[in-house]
Order: sequence, then structure tokens, then C-alpha cells
Amino acid sequence: MFFERQLHELPEKEIRTGQISDGYHTFDELYNHRHLLFVLLIRSHPKISWRANNHEDGTMFKGMFVAGIDTPHGTITYHLPKQYWQCIDYTGAKTLLNAPTWDGHTSDDVLERCYDWIMTMQSEIKEEIDAERQRNQ
Repeated sequence: MFFERQLHELPEKEIRTGQISDGYHTFDELYNHRHLLFVLLIRSHPKISWRANNHEDGTMFKGMFVAGIDTPHGTITYHLPKQYWQCIDYTGAKTLLNAPTWDGHTSDDVLERCYDWIMTMQSEIKEEIDAERQRNQ
């Protein structure tokens, strides 16, 4: 209801998608959060991360680059604004001219891969804790 009311209150020519809000955050804010969180994830896992100025075929959206993380459950990729390129400097993540071949993953696939990766990491940590407990008994 809030969203619909907000759209109807603005003259059509003044609507800018990035400024649309759910009452808490605008689309622009949410995308900035996503961009920085993905950069943080790359910085946390540089050995399986990469960035590229171009797609596999040499094309790219203006002002953007593509970055990815090759998880055990499949690759997670996002297009990021060029302003975030420097945030990945000196991390150990690979810098490529062209991105690897896209595997056709969808947004839903990325969510599933992220969740599965989290569950794998949780299982590995539990195993380490259990092994430590066994050694200390």
C-alpha cells in the first residue's frame, strides 16, 4: 500500500526507480548495501574470487564490471559499479580481462548457492568444534 501510494503521489516524469522506497530504504540504498557486502565477501574469500572488466564475449555495461566467487556449490556473480573496483585491490582475488563463461545461473540460483555454501561452512565448523572437544576429553 505504501509503495503504491508513493508511486501515485509523484508526477510520472519525476519517478526515478532508485529513489523508490519501501518506507525504510530506497532501491539505491539497497543496491549500495549489496555491492559493499559482495565486495566484503570477496575480500573474505579472495582465493576463490575474481573480477573482470568484460563479460566472456568482451562486452560490458557502461560504468560496470563483473565480479564472482567460485563457491563449492557454483559461481555467484554480480555486476558492480566501477567505483567499487578499487575496493578489491590487494586482496588476492584474480583480475581477469574477460569473465569466465557464464553458467546461466539465475537470481534464485545465487540465493540457493549462497544458502548451500553457508550450510557447508556451518557443517565444517561444527566438525572442527566436535573434533576439538574429542581431543580435550
